[in-house]
Amino acid sequence: MDTPRRQMQVSFFITCLVDTFFPQIGEAVVTILERLGQDVTVPAGQTCCGQPAYNAGHWEEARQVARYFLDVFAGAEAIIAPSGSCVQMVKEGYRDLFADEPETLRRAEVIAQHTYEFSQFLVDVLQVQDVGATYHGSIVYHDSCHLLRGLGVSEQPRRLLRHIKGLEERELVGHDECCGFGGVFSIKMPEISGAMLERKLKNILNSGAGAIVAADTGCLMQIGGGLRKQGSRVKVLHLAQL
Repeated sequence: MDTPRRQMQVSFFITCLVDTFFPQIGEAVVTILERLGQDVTVPAGQTCCGQPAYNAGHWEEARQVARYFLDVFAGAEAIIAPSGSCVQMVKEGYRDLFADEPETLRRAEVIAQHTYEFSQFLVDVLQVQDVGATYHGSIVYHDSCHLLRGLGVSEQPRRLLRHIKGLEERELVGHDECCGFGGVFSIKMPEISGAMLERKLKNILNSGAGAIVAADTGCLMQIGGGLRKQGSRVKVLHLAQL
């Protein structure tokens, strides 16, 4: 198990999907951070980052939510989220929302500098690759779109995977292809979303792996739902759970 570079005051941004559907992922993140000696707080007043409204074109509503986010996490040394899409919203989306509000944009840019996706924080900031985990089984890893293309995070999760004792990582065909979730996209264009999911599920099942791992809960919800409908016994795990 690696020793972190230093202890930090970590503010955990739970995200909507984790809070509502996957609290066990949030618990796993906090457990790991505390095991690594980090001082973790969970701001009780937090809500959403504003991404759903932003993606749906309701920018004024998104601004209201984003301003509140900035208030809640003001002064945080490090803000950690188990979701690349939410982190990209804070880092990139807020620039769009507040382009005509210089003072708010300045606050958003300060917050963005201290906001990290879970694997990004462990590997790039704490310089930890081995968290002392063990998993006896085979997995494939799915690159979530916002994490990969929006944040450029690809190697960090894989470094963590390579240091899990007993793990067999198999190659997933189309690992960097979208699962079809895309937030409101899956609701507005269900036929296209469903077709993309079917291709992803086929590649997962063809790998023969016992589990599919990702670092974004939207993908896990989409893929997990598809696997359950097919009666598959393939496990669906967030990187922090693994």
